[in-house]
Amino acid sequence: MTAERVNPPGLSPPTGFSHAVVATGTRIVFLAGQTALDTDGKVVGDTLPEQFERALTNLLAALTATGGTPADLARVTVYATDIAAYRAHAPELGSIWRELAGRDYPAMAVVEVVRLWDDQAKVELDGFAVLP
Repeated sequence: MTAERVNPPGLSPPTGFSHAVVATGTRIVFLAGQTALDTDGKVVGDTLPEQFERALTNLLAALTATGGTPADLARVTVYATDIAAYRAHAPELGSIWRELAGRDYPAMAVVEVVRLWDDQAKVELDGFAVLP
């Protein structure tokens, strides 16, 4: 895939995301929402950063299974049950993202939700990627 990250000068400078991604490739991969579930189907991690790390690890595992890499991500949506907590932990979450996925940021949105499928889940990530 080739990805052009577009961040127009007339918009606020992006931090940890791109305003737009123009992706060219031959395969589109839609990634289901991933929470902090372990292989037994149990939510792991008590804190938002712990759950974010596991959810991102799960999302990237699904992507890797398709032959993709984090640089192939074109769009990711983060669903959080507490947006204030997400903002408070943003520097740590950004560090986790960079460690696991690098600095080729997709277009992203963070949305606060009342709850997620699993009662204990604090965060869920979904997205799509364009592969060569």
